[in-house]
Amino acid sequence: MKPRPPLPLALTVALGLALTACGSPPPEPAPESAREPASPSSPAATEAPPGPVEPTGEPEVLATGLESPWSVVFLGAAPLISERDDGDILELLPDGGTRVIGTVADVVHQGESGLLGLAVDDRGRLYAYSTGPDGNRVERYEPAGGPGSLALGPAETILEGIPAASNHDGGRLAIGPDGMLYATAGDAGDREDAQDLDSLAGKILRMTLDGGVPEDNPFPGSLVYSYGHRNPQGLAWDAEGTMFAAEFGQDTWDELNVIEPGGNYGWPEVEGTGGGGDYIDPVQQWRPDEASPSGIAVVEGTLFIANLKGEVLRAVPVADPGTAAEFYEGEYGRIRAVTASPDGDLWFLTSNTDGYGSPGDGDDRLIAVALS
Repeated sequence: MKPRPPLPLALTVALGLALTACGSPPPEPAPESAREPASPSSPAATEAPPGPVEPTGEPEVLATGLESPWSVVFLGAAPLISERDDGDILELLPDGGTRVIGTVADVVHQGESGLLGLAVDDRGRLYAYSTGPDGNRVERYEPAGGPGSLALGPAETILEGIPAASNHDGGRLAIGPDGMLYATAGDAGDREDAQDLDSLAGKILRMTLDGGVPEDNPFPGSLVYSYGHRNPQGLAWDAEGTMFAAEFGQDTWDELNVIEPGGNYGWPEVEGTGGGGDYIDPVQQWRPDEASPSGIAVVEGTLFIANLKGEVLRAVPVADPGTAAEFYEGEYGRIRAVTASPDGDLWFLTSNTDGYGSPGDGDDRLIAVALS
């Protein structure tokens, strides 16, 4: 176990309120009837859609001294943080300190690879996306104990063989409103693989919680949900079940996409808007030095995007996804992940110790801000 020095901060109340968070020819897609995106029940026609929210008040630093943090999720009342380089999964304690609940075995950290995204299902099982000796993989754990005494438990590999490299590893995990597990996979440096439906690289993958292929996936017998992606690292759904993904471009455009089952998002043939024809355009795009979007989260009627090179938290109204507002430009450096806490605050992770940033005092940090 790797103890961390505690930080005396006012976190106890927030945690107490938390209640729980080019290849072979492509196969023919499934019939249109099987390509409808799964979504939760639509709100009643008389209900207004949730309105936009934005950060309000002074952000509060919840934890400092993190090492290349990548993802934050909630296991019951316990916030968990993944650290990319060493494979540690940390539990955030009420006093602002952290403790290691376990280390993902055989993590290979080279450049941008390592322990990346986390997700938690409604049975309290933890999923982790990481780079191993034979490529990227998704593992599942049944943690033991409660807040303050959690232990990771044994690993069960539910998916392996996702192409890996020192960059473009994707890595985000999320459980959709349909109860399925989604994973983003980058092109791992082989750009043509993004258009090859026989490869898992450059895709958004959809699987059952055991790693199986859902019967209603768009390509029969395949985990591929959408393709033509370069390096997607953000996944989120709005209240209507619309699926959004944020993606790193190369030299020209980063993208915010609305994901359709079986959709082709153009990489490497197209970067940004302008594909037309068989390619789906993003709903918004930015120059990479203004964005480099990583994790995303929808809260009420707002999609929040963590930006690395842009060093900004971007807020996009889901009702008008071609627009945006920006918060905290340059104040915290690179921002890797963002999520809603169970008590309604917005939490985000900085990413200044990952080899690309300029660490300041206390980096890396987990920060919370109220929403209005």
